[in-house]
Amino acid sequence: MKILGVTSCPTGVAHTNMAAKALVKAGEKLGHTVKVEKQGALGIQNRLTKEEIAEADVIIFAVEQKVREENRFKGKVIYKVSVSAPIKNGVKVIEDALKLI
Repeated sequence: MKILGVTSCPTGVAHTNMAAKALVKAGEKLGHTVKVEKQGALGIQNRLTKEEIAEADVIIFAVEQKVREENRFKGKVIYKVSVSAPIKNGVKVIEDALKLI
């Protein structure tokens, strides 16, 4: 499966990065490709391309604030959780997201 993520916390530093790493690690453990866009104080990092978004099976929003440029994801399957959810249990977040497909 091709899984994308967007992570963001109020300051956009520590939890944003920890959640992104947790999603990638959990994806690898489950045998899936995961790419995560980080949104925060430094703007949008590791921006997801139109092609990546089009090819994604599911997109996980692990956020505590509004996703920037959210209209890019219109029509896609989106699973929204708190930014702390993947840090606590990334495997569960991915498994729950895949149930939406």
